[in-house]
Amino acid sequence: MSKVTVIIPTFNRGYCLAESIQSVLDQSFTDFDLMVVDDGSTDNTPDIISQFPGIQEIRLEENRGVSFARNQGIAAAKGEWIAFLDSDDLWEKKKLATQMKWVESHSDHPAIYTDEIWIRNGVRVNAMNKHRKYSGDIFRYCLPLCIVSPSSVLLHAELLCEVGGFDESMPVCEDYDLWLRIAKRFPFHFIEEKLIVKRGGHEDQLSRKFWGMDRWRVHALEKLLQENRMNEDQKDWVVAMLIEKCGILASGYGKRGKSQDEEYYRNLAAKYSGLVEGLLK
Repeated sequence: MSKVTVIIPTFNRGYCLAESIQSVLDQSFTDFDLMVVDDGSTDNTPDIISQFPGIQEIRLEENRGVSFARNQGIAAAKGEWIAFLDSDDLWEKKKLATQMKWVESHSDHPAIYTDEIWIRNGVRVNAMNKHRKYSGDIFRYCLPLCIVSPSSVLLHAELLCEVGGFDESMPVCEDYDLWLRIAKRFPFHFIEEKLIVKRGGHEDQLSRKFWGMDRWRVHALEKLLQENRMNEDQKDWVVAMLIEKCGILASGYGKRGKSQDEEYYRNLAAKYSGLVEGLLK
């Protein structure tokens, strides 16, 4: 049994998939198995995968979304550790080796992620300060936006069994949702080396298909509150962030003339503001 199972979910990414697969096969750490989950592609993806006979393939008959694809990989994984690579991203050669070396002496940390290089439309760009990354209890830092890249994270398989996989009902921000569910209970360790290459700007990026990504972040925050498995500080942070994001969404919908959606998020913000006020009395 391999130490690590690497999961690449992909949908119609034949134009870049081979590079992503090769970046895994070129790793200096070799105790891994690689699984590509083809999420119902209609391009030349099957032909690309067939060029790499040593990897495992799960082919889905219809497109079910990245969360479903990743979860299928998780269910079939045999490794003690699970790593993900988005099919438009790349790994540096020592990505797994660096993470596994740290794991050897810190077995109590079930989640490890790394820094990243950002490429937008073929040009390297610098991350903004809001994307700064942290070690330890990162729950509060995960609330504004997703600071953990799926392509950088290494998770212990038992951790995923305990907290569950990706929420298949969420078309976007499914990683934001999972990191919050993990971070509210477990520490993350951040390796300050740029060990992955995130490539963005292409038309099929999920983040470009959906306006108002905060809609799904609000959904994730409400889920946390409904589960009611947080300490008081965590609850306060979640409510404050939910109110803030509802205000942003309401303003955005108002500018677009969508009064019904604007009212919904203003009422939702008022609901949670009232909850806070009630607790302070």
